[in-house]
Amino acid sequence: MNYKRSILVTGAAGFIGSHVVRLFVNKYPDYHIINLDKLTYCGNLANLTDVEDKPNYTFVKADICDYEKMLAVFKTYKIDGVIHLAAESHVDRSIKDPFVFARTNVMGTLSLLQAARVTWDGDWENKLFYHVSTDEVYGALEFDKTLFTETTPYDPHSPYSASKASSDHFVRAYYDTYGMPIVISNCSNNYGPYQFPEKLIPLFINNIRHKKPLPVYGKGENVRDWLYVVDHARAIDLVFHKGKIRDTYNIGGFNEWTNIDLIKVIIKTVDEQLGNAPGTSDNLITYVKDRAGHDLRYAIDSTKIKNELGWEPSLQFEEGIAKTVAWYLENQEWMDNITSGEYEKYYEEMYADR
Repeated sequence: MNYKRSILVTGAAGFIGSHVVRLFVNKYPDYHIINLDKLTYCGNLANLTDVEDKPNYTFVKADICDYEKMLAVFKTYKIDGVIHLAAESHVDRSIKDPFVFARTNVMGTLSLLQAARVTWDGDWENKLFYHVSTDEVYGALEFDKTLFTETTPYDPHSPYSASKASSDHFVRAYYDTYGMPIVISNCSNNYGPYQFPEKLIPLFINNIRHKKPLPVYGKGENVRDWLYVVDHARAIDLVFHKGKIRDTYNIGGFNEWTNIDLIKVIIKTVDEQLGNAPGTSDNLITYVKDRAGHDLRYAIDSTKIKNELGWEPSLQFEEGIAKTVAWYLENQEWMDNITSGEYEKYYEEMYADR
């Protein structure tokens, strides 16, 4: 079949990537969607069983740092669009092993950019390199009314955010130097189905289910802006098709919560859905030593994407959390298959000195 577009989605077996692939495969049957993923610990093809047999879906197992392989993929599938999501993304892991983050997030992005540049060879018509980044590149906010905007200066505070900031700069440099059409979006914390359970919300849902401690950094006062992953996928769709070349779009939920208040909502929701009496799991909260470089507050101003592209979140947070909790409780086999003994050992070691 001759497809209208051939789009490479990197990291597409992961959390956000799988939602993007699902949306694009189902919404655009005339697009060929290529899922490229290395299948590291957080990449899971079980996230995409509902689309794996679709005729416009192809999976390629590869490492984005393998430049020769990236060249081959671009040429084999005649890639004309990239949605780049592949990244190491857990701050705690970046503190323990920053080299892995520099390799994947910086060198991997550079490998993709160069493969696109060489393959497209200056023919930029109907081409786009879309790089998905994070609000953490902006640093931290105080407890006031300020929000991260697209013009907020970069001020990364962890190896993870530093690696993402570097990759953002490389993407912009390929537009400035070579003229490659690029667009970048910076998103706030995502939540929803298929998220790897090292992240706060699925981790805590699973721990409540098994009556395990809920480790809270410091006093739980850090503030994050939360975005339902399906809404993020919708935003990515809009930015890919309607975003202005070389522009940046901030994608957030206008939905700030302190960690401790968020955890209390999760506890209340899980207990309700499990049929537990109110307050059953409150005693699982365990305060641990704060981590190094723990930013106080993130909050995204999504006014630009709302005004220019017409996007806004579709769910209120409590509704999104209720749907998320229900999904994890209804898909316990998916969770159990991921939470291996090795994974649990990793977390025991992580929190041992905190």
